[in-house]
Amino acid sequence: MAIDVNQPIFVISVAAELADMHPQTLRQYDRLGIVSPSRAPGKSRRYSQNDVNKLREVQRLSQSGVSLEGIKRILDLENQVAALQYRVAELTEELSRRRSPVDARIFAAGAAGDVVSLARGQRPRARSQAVVVWRPRQGD
Repeated sequence: MAIDVNQPIFVISVAAELADMHPQTLRQYDRLGIVSPSRAPGKSRRYSQNDVNKLREVQRLSQSGVSLEGIKRILDLENQVAALQYRVAELTEELSRRRSPVDARIFAAGAAGDVVSLARGQRPRARSQAVVVWRPRQGD
């Protein structure tokens, strides 16, 4: 059975000990939005293993001379990158499911802004001002 690293199981004293920090530091990080744990009924903080790992990273950055505002910005950017990477993977998977050599299509955009589907090997009319978007097949 694998342990869910996102499961909020640690109370603040345990998380502070695991991260080698004072519990008051964890409270401050929560107030600043640097590491925000889940809340259990009764509003007590519950930290996951991922939260503890993030606290250790915050400590490492802080000891390297990065300000708390800088640390918050770094963590926000890391979260954005992770979300974008996940979305790219989703879109890539969807595209690979949809695209097959048989039904692959090419589109041209005309001067009037209309979009026309072209068959493979077909080109817009010779005097057309269409813009053709072309993507090489893998292996070409």
